[in-house]
Amino acid sequence: MKTVLSLVVITLLLTGCEKHQSATSETDKSENPNQVLYDQVMDVHDEVMPKMDEIMKLKRSLQEQIANTPDMVIERKRQLEKMISNLDSASTAMMDWMHKFNPLPDSVDQELAREYLEGEMEKIRNVKTLMLESIDKAKQESSKK
Repeated sequence: MKTVLSLVVITLLLTGCEKHQSATSETDKSENPNQVLYDQVMDVHDEVMPKMDEIMKLKRSLQEQIANTPDMVIERKRQLEKMISNLDSASTAMMDWMHKFNPLPDSVDQELAREYLEGEMEKIRNVKTLMLESIDKAKQESSKK
């Protein structure tokens, strides 16, 4: 049941996070440089958001390895549990970032908006790094069996 619920939630998130298509023309972007920065932040998000599904699959695979190997060496079990924890952390980091991301409206001081978006760019890049590293390590562990 949890798996089905997780897949439904991820599906909803993926469909809700489709690539942002700006209706802003190129001339409008030159008048609002923050739009370019916003688009860059969303590009990073859109690049890694689809990997949430991969995180869930890897997590499930590692959990099944543990469950299906009752005589597993304790050290190996701890390694797999650590990978599961890392995958959970990466998933949570993305969810937290999405929930907290709240770009400032156009009516706000452009300098404040730029600073906010620069901070968000750093945050989403950190999320990306965490996600990609945890996926890579989990794949390596999963292949050891």
